[in-house]
Amino acid sequence: MKKTLTEDFQDTVSKFHIWNKSILDIMSKLQSAASKINRATVKSVTSCGCIEIDGRKSVVTFEKQQEGTQIKGVLCEECRSNLEREIGEGFYYMISLCNALNLNVDKIIQKETDRVKTLGKYNLM
Repeated sequence: MKKTLTEDFQDTVSKFHIWNKSILDIMSKLQSAASKINRATVKSVTSCGCIEIDGRKSVVTFEKQQEGTQIKGVLCEECRSNLEREIGEGFYYMISLCNALNLNVDKIIQKETDRVKTLGKYNLM
């Protein structure tokens, strides 16, 4: 039986995650990865300028789904590459945390998918 992409990634991380096996190290690396993702996004706006963020207040109603994401422009190749690398590292440490806690990523994703579908637009209120 063929593994899903997440199963394969979880197995690969399990095999090659040698350093920082401590749960505390993994948690701090995950937090650091999230900071790097935020920083790469900010640099796309401030240093490169390939995207702009419209920070005005958004109005969300349940009758009509809000259009847009407050982002104007398109990531350039360099910024896209940096963000993909940083998000990939974030995934790596998230999976490492799941492995340390003996959690199955596919099951987590399936449960969250079901929850989002059930709650629909009331998700994460």
